[in-house]
Amino acid sequence: MPASTDARVIDLTVRIGFLALFIYGSLTLVAPLIGLMLWATILCIAVYPLHDVLSGWLGGRKKLSATILTLVGLAIALGPVAILTGGILDLGQFVHEGLSDGTLVLPPPNEALLELPLVGEPLHAFWSKAHSNLEAVLTQYATTLLGIVQAVLAKVAGLGLSMLGLGLAVIIMGVLLVTGPTLVDYTRRFAERVFAGNGAALIDMAGATVRNVSRGVIGVAVIQSLLAGIVMALFGIKSAGLLALVILILVIVQIGPTVVMVPVIIWSWTAMDTGQALIFTVLMLPIMLLDNVLKPIWMAKGLDTPMLVILIGVLGGLMTYGMVGIFIGPVILSVFHQLFTFWIDNDPKDRVPAPLTEGD
Repeated sequence: MPASTDARVIDLTVRIGFLALFIYGSLTLVAPLIGLMLWATILCIAVYPLHDVLSGWLGGRKKLSATILTLVGLAIALGPVAILTGGILDLGQFVHEGLSDGTLVLPPPNEALLELPLVGEPLHAFWSKAHSNLEAVLTQYATTLLGIVQAVLAKVAGLGLSMLGLGLAVIIMGVLLVTGPTLVDYTRRFAERVFAGNGAALIDMAGATVRNVSRGVIGVAVIQSLLAGIVMALFGIKSAGLLALVILILVIVQIGPTVVMVPVIIWSWTAMDTGQALIFTVLMLPIMLLDNVLKPIWMAKGLDTPMLVILIGVLGGLMTYGMVGIFIGPVILSVFHQLFTFWIDNDPKDRVPAPLTEGD
């Protein structure tokens, strides 16, 4: 090999080595923030149509619009944390004071509880024992109750940390809303380099998928919690607003409303007469199952990607990546579906060669 060729090979190797070193260093720095940046990007894509409309109402002042949406997002993300924390502290203080002065007494069980199949009689007996001597029951089941309380508090703490992380993602979202058009342009140009001729279309499809999934997750959660809150308020449940807020959070994080709604339905059979409890149950059960019907429809609305692909992407993403996978999964699977379809529809064997001209 000539000396000049050796020099070029060595020079190229050194350049590639330094480039790989810089790429590795950059990825190491960015890795802890990837999840946060993904959330911020998802929120930015989902909120951008609203930002566009709001900035138009404000005379084109995009920074003011982004600030308003960021403050609203922070209120939505951090408000439930403050409410839940305050509610837990108040409940703990109430139980402690009630046990200390002997004023904490459970009401007697409703006789309608005996009509429940299988669990009616044991539940009625346990409730009666707790009504007559609550402190003895708490002492008897102290270990079990302590484990349950610790598990619940751990879940609440994890939820609180997730909401705080979401608040930080909302702040980053506000910055992305201002620089959104420039970032989208760079992203489309990068995608065109990777997927020649189809990059821009794939980026638009990914954005539409994220918006639809956001609508299917957050929109359904709002409708479900609102309907549940209205029904509970109509039946005189004083904590309907707080329970509706908890349902909203649980549905958004994909735990589901069952954790709240099933105990409320069971409670209704002990606190209401049989007719009211039956009507309440009939109204609450469809609301509890509403997300199973609306989510697949809203997530696939307006997309060329089949609804089954979107649904598999949501479920697979949730099981693989957790909450953020709900958004990442359908995007990845939709892009793969588009690429696979493009590859199938553009088989080189099906291309008809151009006819030869006289000059060929």
